[in-house]
Amino acid sequence: MPSFRYQTMGPDGTMSIGSVSASDRGSAVRMLGERGILPLSLEAEGVEAARTRAPRLSGPVQATAVRGRPAISRAELANLVRELATALEAGLPLMQALKTTRRQAAGKALPVILDHLIEGVEAGQPLFQAAKDYGPPFDEMTVGMFRAADATGRMSEIMHQLADLLDRSVELRREVIGATIYPMILAGIMTVSIITMVTFVLPKLLAPITSGTKIAIPWPTQVLMSLASFVGTWWWVMLLGATIGWFALRGWLRVPANRMIVDAALLKVPVLGTLLRDVAVARFTRTLGTLVSAGIPILTALRTVRDTLGNYAMMAAIDDVSDRVSTGASLADPMERSGHFPPLLIQIVNIGEKSGKLEPMLMHAAGAFDRQVNNSLKLFTKILPIALLLVMSVVAGFVLVGMLLPLLNMQTALGA
Repeated sequence: MPSFRYQTMGPDGTMSIGSVSASDRGSAVRMLGERGILPLSLEAEGVEAARTRAPRLSGPVQATAVRGRPAISRAELANLVRELATALEAGLPLMQALKTTRRQAAGKALPVILDHLIEGVEAGQPLFQAAKDYGPPFDEMTVGMFRAADATGRMSEIMHQLADLLDRSVELRREVIGATIYPMILAGIMTVSIITMVTFVLPKLLAPITSGTKIAIPWPTQVLMSLASFVGTWWWVMLLGATIGWFALRGWLRVPANRMIVDAALLKVPVLGTLLRDVAVARFTRTLGTLVSAGIPILTALRTVRDTLGNYAMMAAIDDVSDRVSTGASLADPMERSGHFPPLLIQIVNIGEKSGKLEPMLMHAAGAFDRQVNNSLKLFTKILPIALLLVMSVVAGFVLVGMLLPLLNMQTALGA
């Protein structure tokens, strides 16, 4: 009878390895489940299995980009996962579900992705390993959920949970973009209008006044004329400098320490910092609740959810939480010490840990934090246009004063 080697993690974070004899992989999963064992990985032993089995996973799964392989959007990935979950829920085996989905696949990227998954599963790899080998769009969270589905035997249920999680991520991103696109368009139009007025309109209006007259030019007008002259002469230097500065800033932000400085500063910006924190907390709560409900150990779930936050300061806080939890500390205490998580979430996590109902409480809290994100978005979209209008009004007022003062001075001189 074939033998399968499994790896599991204890409550204190220690890793252990064992083996079980079973007729096939599914039987091995069921036998371990009857013993109360939830394996992180399950590999067939033997010479033939060693040729095709995936490498043992002992830490966070990293999905690395592979050049030349097409990727799909997060929304398309959510649809793919849901189609697979529906096929599995109908009773189809994994291979047949993949092939059925492949026959219905449209576009150029999706058939390539499914062909790779089918080839990997046919070669004896579990689904999570085939997805990890492909790379994007299968990120760490997606691969981790695939691994949990394979290890627990709850394939269709966990795939549906993953599809819901991906759908909510796409919906949240669309909400943020939709809420900020109008203020950004407004700011762009105002900026172009002021630049056009200062660079082209203002010099022509002031030329008759400043040439051949002894009228004193007010300092606001001098500032505007100097700015217009500089932009008209050195616009190509400014454009080149802005381009170089943009790429230099992107390179500087690729350094984690620099990115953490910027992200920590953004969290302290009024209104914007609250919005960024609420978005990260809502994503953290829903993702962690989904991973825990899928049977993934809390340490593995924390490492997986870390890279979904999008803010390096909060990612560093999760690293500290993971380190303290691995030494036996509770989850709520290091979260409270970080200062980045709201008191409501800390209280919910604390009660969930003590009552043993962390997963349902996290999922209930996720809905509350989603509503908080919507409220923060509404506040941000109301304040941002007002702030932009105030700034642009000050700038436009300065330009208007610079244009009118010479006219008033000329009228005074003629009247005298």
